[in-house]
Amino acid sequence: MDLFDDLPEPTNDPGPVKAKKPEEEERGEKRKRDVSSQDTEVEDKKQEEKKVCKADLPKLMGFVSARRGEREEMQDAHVLLPELTATNLPSQVSRLAYFAVFDGHGGARASQFAAENLHQTLLSKFPKGDVENLEKLVRKCLLDTFRQTDEDFLKKASSQKPAWKDGSTATCMLVVDDVLYVANLGDSRAVLCRLEQAEDSGKRKCVTLALSKEHNPTIYEERMRIQRAGGSVRDGRVLGVLEVSRSIGDGQYKRCGVISTPDLRRCQLSRHDKFVLLACDGLFKVFSADEALQFVLNILENEAVELKEGQSEGAGRFEAASQRLASEAVRRGSADNVTVILVSIEF
Repeated sequence: MDLFDDLPEPTNDPGPVKAKKPEEEERGEKRKRDVSSQDTEVEDKKQEEKKVCKADLPKLMGFVSARRGEREEMQDAHVLLPELTATNLPSQVSRLAYFAVFDGHGGARASQFAAENLHQTLLSKFPKGDVENLEKLVRKCLLDTFRQTDEDFLKKASSQKPAWKDGSTATCMLVVDDVLYVANLGDSRAVLCRLEQAEDSGKRKCVTLALSKEHNPTIYEERMRIQRAGGSVRDGRVLGVLEVSRSIGDGQYKRCGVISTPDLRRCQLSRHDKFVLLACDGLFKVFSADEALQFVLNILENEAVELKEGQSEGAGRFEAASQRLASEAVRRGSADNVTVILVSIEF
């Protein structure tokens, strides 16, 4: 016996319905139209606010210069995406941008893999639709992205014959509207140039804001983690070989306490912000952060530059600054690969 045999057959007859008077029907239809119109107006207003918000966001442009230096191979990689295309963004997000520098060691495969894949993984994990506590979700997204990128590369590296032993630092800047999120592993760095009025002269001066934290085995917390994992630090290096304590790749050192968990920094942009510098340690071996920012600022404000056809003066100066900064690092004796990214900020 079927379970529903005792139920009556469905019918298309809805039964008796009380007839509405013409004026009641008209009032009902009017209420529906009013509600629908209000919903449309609210949605249009939200879209308009979102567009206005996007129009007020700072314009970002990226400029890069790379030098091989005295190395036989260029092992650095970089990514410049001033407009990172994404679908189904949270309603409170109008724009994403992404800039990154990767300093490879033991080969260029880890840095190239990260440059090609990390932002793709980031997009797949970025919050979608209506969300609450966006900042918390963005931070989780970045942590998950670095973990996944490292796992994916290690899986690929271990499948090779012989296995790849490449590794890479990573300094990535994700811009969500007018907020910077910087995630970094290793000793590449990101610094922000913020202009403030000097009290004595009244002129604007550059204030250096560090947006990243270096990870090397000489730092107490890093050394303790390595030693707890059974590794050792000799001559300032993991097992006397690896200079950084966090990286993508380096599978042979992961059992010794080298991790791929990035340090995260958040920074709200203001109209006083001029540019962000992202660079590998090849630059910072011969430049302090303050010195590098002042070097760039002098070119932006004082030195003569030659513009390309159709190029704005601002873009021409930033391009010249990135080129001259990288060249100056080599001239000062940096034997490493040197990659310099300047991200201009214009409100």
